[in-house]
Amino acid sequence: MMTDLWRVELHCHTHFSPDSLTRPQAIVAACRRRGIDRIAITDHNTIAGALAVQQLAPELVIVGEEVMTLSGEIIAYFVSEEVPKGLPLTEAIAQLRAQNALISIPHPLDELRGGSALGLEATLAVIEQVDALEVFNARCLRAADNDAARRLAETHGKLLTAGSDAHAAVEIGAAVVVMPPFQDVASFAAGLARGQIVARRSPGWVRFHSLFARLARLLRRPPI
Repeated sequence: MMTDLWRVELHCHTHFSPDSLTRPQAIVAACRRRGIDRIAITDHNTIAGALAVQQLAPELVIVGEEVMTLSGEIIAYFVSEEVPKGLPLTEAIAQLRAQNALISIPHPLDELRGGSALGLEATLAVIEQVDALEVFNARCLRAADNDAARRLAETHGKLLTAGSDAHAAVEIGAAVVVMPPFQDVASFAAGLARGQIVARRSPGWVRFHSLFARLARLLRRPPI
């Protein structure tokens, strides 16, 4: 592997997501241990976690957001303004496009995700409005769903992204893109076009991190 390439993790959550308890310090430490050069913090419907990690390691973080629309989730990189959840899909895309974010669709064809995955019909409806598809999500339980996303991206000439979808620090680095260095959206997109995905699927038990986080928050909630 060439030494001038970066290992980039493009899908990670902090305790600012309702299904994660991971603290910013743990993310930075995991990246240092595993040779992650850049990491996109993509919390659900907020950029607060990304900004918190960025305060600890400014050079490490890509500010991202995973936005739940009325049709399912989209994910964006180089986000400068938070986009609220619950918008129509095209409106959320328009708000991200207005701030020059790079827009991808995470786990687009994962049939086991329920309402968070857009699915084929909704993805095809907006595929010309997005820049990329996530073609490897380490939390996808079925390899066929990732494979189908890759075929769809290649058919439509979209950039390919991959990420661990980490909700706990132990998951960070399961799926990375090895790519040239970048400084902004344009060089990031150019790097993705030349990137190579290095990935493995995470074991199914990592999903218990998310379940535990939700239960922990519920138990800490004061009684009504």
